[in-house]
Amino acid sequence: MEQIALSSAGFLLGLSSEHESFRETALRFARDELAPSSRDFEKQGCIPLHVRKRMGALGLIGVEFPEAVGGLGLDHVTSGVVLEAVAEGDFNAAYVQLLASLCGTILLRHGSRDLQAEILPQLCRGESLIALALTEPQGGSDAAALRLKATADGNTYVLDGEKTSISLADQADYAVVFARTGTEAERARGISAFLVDLDSPGISRTRFDDLGQNAIGRGSIFFDRVRVPASRRLGAEGAGFVQVMQGFDFSRALIGLQCLAAARVSLAETWRYIAERRAFGKPLSDNQGLTFPLAECETQLAAARLLCYRTLAAKDAGLPHTKEAAMCKWWAPKLAHDTIHHCLLAHGHAGYSKELPFEQRLRDVLGLQIGDGTAQIMKLIIAREALRAL
Repeated sequence: MEQIALSSAGFLLGLSSEHESFRETALRFARDELAPSSRDFEKQGCIPLHVRKRMGALGLIGVEFPEAVGGLGLDHVTSGVVLEAVAEGDFNAAYVQLLASLCGTILLRHGSRDLQAEILPQLCRGESLIALALTEPQGGSDAAALRLKATADGNTYVLDGEKTSISLADQADYAVVFARTGTEAERARGISAFLVDLDSPGISRTRFDDLGQNAIGRGSIFFDRVRVPASRRLGAEGAGFVQVMQGFDFSRALIGLQCLAAARVSLAETWRYIAERRAFGKPLSDNQGLTFPLAECETQLAAARLLCYRTLAAKDAGLPHTKEAAMCKWWAPKLAHDTIHHCLLAHGHAGYSKELPFEQRLRDVLGLQIGDGTAQIMKLIIAREALRAL
């Protein structure tokens, strides 16, 4: 796997030598342990426990969490640096960090200290996986139209309903579940969040037969009178929608870096290939029909990458970044898919083979043009924020 230096982004964004050190640690792990096994992970349908524990031992999960709960107490830019490097070795392995960061942040903000002390160290060590259970069959992108009910019953809540299109649905140990505690007429104001042990009685799970991201998987989670202690409600009753929307601004920048990493590695491999491959007595790189599309990809990847880091830097500085996060989420997955497509075609018939990694990367990044907010929803957010600033 070709190393791609972070120096230009570091100069413009002020990334420190510490950031570079974390990147080097993560990149070494990605090259030596993730990249050689990426296809095996897809066949196995999981990121094996020993790999996750190795990530945890290297401090690559929950780096922005406080040290008291197993994190490193670092900034969100560092989280992006680490996730990007991991994704260069295996796109799907980066989900382990992504979901731990997204769900763990909700737990840090809104869970009790006892709950944080119980769950977060497990996530940071890679021993447990956590899912975000938001989407439902009828709602899709309308996250405020949830129907899964959470009914108070003494010191517990009883959950009934279904979540679908959930990453890690059949692998996760826990899920942050969003359920309706109010009436449907209340929409966003009637939603609460709960941390649910997915081994609880009354829970059943399925796995979809998807096009890509098979090491992570996606499926449905069914709740049949599942009892959840009231102590595992996250935040105030009815405040769940705000919690998840706050978290998405952070995770959308990470998703951007995750997708761009797969594209950047593909592009580096392709530059090297066309420089070495000869046809009609000269290198393929002499053909502008090949180099110009790749040059365009190179330019756009650099710009999108800087946007993602700018978004994370804004979060660390306490500045608004909702618009930028939405830009990251709609542009980066599409750009990554288009770039990998160009790279596959540049390799000719060999690129179409499963012997090369392009087909898997193409399938993997495609899913994030849908999951965690479609391009159409992201553009609505960008337009709303732009008009609000008038």
